[in-house]
Amino acid sequence: MNTIVIIGAMPSELADIRNMLGEAEIRTISGFDFYINEYMGKTVINVCSGIAKVNAAVCTQAAIDNFKPDCVINAGIAGGMNSEVKVCDIVISDEVLPHDLDLHFLKDYPPYCGIFKADEHLIETAEKTCAEFGVKSFRGRIVSGEAFISSNEVKAEILARLSPYAVDMESAAVGHCCYLNKTPYVSVRCISDNADDEGAMSFDEFEKIAARRVAEIVLKMCVQL
Repeated sequence: MNTIVIIGAMPSELADIRNMLGEAEIRTISGFDFYINEYMGKTVINVCSGIAKVNAAVCTQAAIDNFKPDCVINAGIAGGMNSEVKVCDIVISDEVLPHDLDLHFLKDYPPYCGIFKADEHLIETAEKTCAEFGVKSFRGRIVSGEAFISSNEVKAEILARLSPYAVDMESAAVGHCCYLNKTPYVSVRCISDNADDEGAMSFDEFEKIAARRVAEIVLKMCVQL
């Protein structure tokens, strides 16, 4: 895989990646600034999509249309949902889906799919890279919705219904878009909070630590792909 697009939702999720990659060519397309670097024999493009599913979907489509990447990596932070997952662990998507939409509307109407599978090679590369860094990782379902989850009650309802390992606001949209375009993707998320009543406080404390950890892992993944 020679051309890789990394999508993050917030500037903080990409700051370390951009520092590590150094000076980049910047192309502005559809309102998004795409940072283009040649890195260890690869063309690595990173872009800040903005928060939530519409931003992520439009950004992913712009990236695929204009750069024809071999794969897309959605990188960033997320709320932990599975009780085994702790703050600063990594969750690697095996599949993504929205938690705030009846999947009937996706499964019974176009695109006739509501759960979007990640690419096995990308998953395995992410797992291998985490192991090399000595970082605990989990392969599992990531769900996305139009809200920052910071409520024990809301978390319990999502857990009972969908059994995810992590929750965020973009992964499902990136996976959905990549599915439609037949582009391999994976979401790699470092846990910044537990999506519970303490979620906002935990997020503020661990956001930068989690963002740096996922940046190091994703860039090493790029070299190994």
